[in-house]
Amino acid sequence: MKAMVLSSPGRPLVMEVRPDPLPAAGEVRVRVEACGVCRTDLHVVDGELPDISRPIVPGHEIVGIVDRVGDGVTSLRPGRRVGIPWLGHTCGTCPYCVSQRENLCDRPVFTGHGRDGGYATHVVADAAYAFPLDGFDDPVAAAPLLCAGLIGWRSLKLAGEGRRIGLYGFGAAAHIIAQVCLWQGREVYAFTRAGDAAAQAHARSLGACWTGGSDERPPEPLDAAILFAPVGALVPAALRAVRKGGRVVCGGIHMSDIPQFPYRDLWEERQILSVANLTRQDATEFIELAPRAGVRTATTVYPLEKANEALDDLRMGRFQGAAVLVPS
Repeated sequence: MKAMVLSSPGRPLVMEVRPDPLPAAGEVRVRVEACGVCRTDLHVVDGELPDISRPIVPGHEIVGIVDRVGDGVTSLRPGRRVGIPWLGHTCGTCPYCVSQRENLCDRPVFTGHGRDGGYATHVVADAAYAFPLDGFDDPVAAAPLLCAGLIGWRSLKLAGEGRRIGLYGFGAAAHIIAQVCLWQGREVYAFTRAGDAAAQAHARSLGACWTGGSDERPPEPLDAAILFAPVGALVPAALRAVRKGGRVVCGGIHMSDIPQFPYRDLWEERQILSVANLTRQDATEFIELAPRAGVRTATTVYPLEKANEALDDLRMGRFQGAAVLVPS
C-alpha cells in the first residue's frame, strides 16, 4: 500500500510504501476510493490537537470498498462500499458511552489521529464504525459527507428548530448543511471572510437569502448561528447577531481563543454550545437524510501524492466546497 505519512508537527507529509495491512478481529480492510481533506486534518498536521499518534496517516472522510474482513465480522462483506468517519472506536463502558453519548467517550480512538486514516490506498477500520454507503455511486461526492456533513448535521441539531440560521465560514461543512437547512424550509444567512466574493457567490448559488462578511450584522436577528470557521472572535460577533434566547453553536474541534466580551452580549438567555465529535446515530441519520435532501457536494480533486498541496489550498481558501484525495 501507499500512504501519505505525518512524522512530526508542521512537517510535510511524506509518501511511504508499506505492506498491505491485515484486519484484526472485528476489523475490516478497505481499499480507499476517495478521502476528503478536512480542516481537522490541518489541526493534526499542525500539532494543534492533543494525543496525536505519530507517525500517523491523516484523513477521516473515507469512502472505499471492503476487501478483507477480520474474524467475527458479520455486518460487512468484501465488495461493499463503506464510509469511515472521525470516530473510529469507543470504549462502550464509560458513563458517556452507556448513556448514548459516545461522542464524549473517555477512551475514544479517532481516525487519522489515534489510528491511521485515509490518506492512503488502504485503511483498516473497526467494522462497527464503518457505515454502508449503499446507493452512493460517486465516492468523491460522498467523501465530504463523512465529516463536514456529519459535524454539520450534529451542529444543526444542537442549533434547534429556528428558522433563520447563520453559518459563519462558508466552506465544506457550511455548503452541505446549507442545503439541508433549505430543504427543511429554513433561511440561510452566510458569513464569510470580508470581501470573499467567491464564497458569497457560492452561498447565494445554493439558496442563501443573505451573504456578508463575518463582521457584518444580518438584516434580521438570527434564531441560531453555527460557527465553522475556527476563529474565536466570531463567538461574540455571532452572539450579537442572534435574537433573545438564540444559540451559537461552535462546530469545530479547535478554535483560537474567544476574546473577552460584555455580559450584555450573552444576556437574555442566549447560549453558547460546542460540538464534540459525532455518534454513530448521527452518521446513520445523516447518511439516510442526505440523498432525500438532495445534497450535492462541490469538490476539488487531488491525486493522493498531492495531499500537501490540497492541505495548503484548504488553509489559504483557494477552492469552494471540499478537497478530496483520490489514490492513483
